[in-house]
Amino acid sequence: MRPASLFPSEETLGINTDLYELAMAAAYFKAGRMGDQGTFELFTRELPTGRNFLVAAGLEQALHFIQNLQFNDKTLEYLRGLELFEATEAAFFDHLSSLRFTGQINALPEGTIFFPNEPILQITAPIIEAQIVETYLINSINFQSMVASKAARICLAAKGKPVIDFGTRRAHSPQAGVLAARAAFIGGCEGTSNVLAGYELGIPVYGTMAHSFVQFFDQEFEAFRRFHEAFPDGSTILVDTYDTLAGVKKVLDLPGEIDAVRLDSGDLHQLSVETRRLLDEQGRSKVRIFASGDLNEAKLQALANSPIDGYGVGTELVVSADAPSCNLVYKLVEVVREGKIQPRMKTSQGKATLPYRKHILRRICEGSFSGDQLCTKTELPAEGMDEDLSLLQNYVKNGRLVCELPEARQIRKYAGEQLRRLPAIFKLLRGAQAYPVEPSPHLLQIQKELKKELVG
Repeated sequence: MRPASLFPSEETLGINTDLYELAMAAAYFKAGRMGDQGTFELFTRELPTGRNFLVAAGLEQALHFIQNLQFNDKTLEYLRGLELFEATEAAFFDHLSSLRFTGQINALPEGTIFFPNEPILQITAPIIEAQIVETYLINSINFQSMVASKAARICLAAKGKPVIDFGTRRAHSPQAGVLAARAAFIGGCEGTSNVLAGYELGIPVYGTMAHSFVQFFDQEFEAFRRFHEAFPDGSTILVDTYDTLAGVKKVLDLPGEIDAVRLDSGDLHQLSVETRRLLDEQGRSKVRIFASGDLNEAKLQALANSPIDGYGVGTELVVSADAPSCNLVYKLVEVVREGKIQPRMKTSQGKATLPYRKHILRRICEGSFSGDQLCTKTELPAEGMDEDLSLLQNYVKNGRLVCELPEARQIRKYAGEQLRRLPAIFKLLRGAQAYPVEPSPHLLQIQKELKKELVG
């Protein structure tokens, strides 16, 4: 059985969706269009405020949903009892009872850097199958991509110093805490405080102590001593419960070696400078300084010249507080009817889309990313492009997974390589240049001609 913290109950996957997905499915069925195929693409129209790039994550959970999508007797009975479906013919529910995903899925590998209008995931399947998966796919990929992207920004601001995910207690649910730990690890964090994420995913786990432990004992030094006795080979002492520097001085009286001290409040730069001085003066230069307390990428950037050795980041990371959504959309781009491919697009103001199934071709210049092009599958790469750099990969064919999914550590390594190849001008926390993503001239011409047909 797959762990519920990473993969929800397979018994209810079919109804783990918005009602309108099933309403459209019933209408497709009524219209006799079950055999028509549709291709949908999942993408964002624009980057969230303050973002210059996004990191793809959540694909493993999305594919688990696709592979295990089903409706059982209990869920179908529930649907039959809904007012919306009072007049729906029984044959529709019979169709759902045997429904399994039979289509194809192409996607960006987890850890891939992506930008607006680039399909993160592309589904081609019979229209009912392709439609009802929309909600779950958006949810899975939106959440983890947002956290992975936030983690990448935080780790860039940390300038190589380790960052630990401390956010489980502030995540939107226990399951969200585990998935956020996964996404944060992909985005570059060294590890997590979430023990379940460590158990299920092999992510390194870290923990220190809380202020309550210090408060429990009559004297602060006694708390430090008791904790150090319990963990003589790897204790990190929280020193700011009462007076930070006084706490550091008490740590110096502990026998033997300690691993680190943690600063959790106050002027972290000044306190770290004074803490480093006190430690060094007593020959404790190997004792590291770890900082936490409502940190984010802007605060880490301001601490760049501080003698802090590592950071714990919580709330701001796991909810991506400044930009909690990628605002992903899932749009129909082509239909196959009676063997003929027909393009589909929106022309709504501010929400226009590009037709046809697309490729993303990424230009490489001296080992670095320099621009992307969106094109149809029939186009040759533009000058300077290498066909081997088409970013979308095939994961599901005829409903079956056709490749082995990488583990979290492999994804994290790949994401790190992606970030290293993204030029610095696109990674600035503020004032970064916009990465160039352009539709091919052929695709733009198709869009123009199709718009004339649709709106006259």
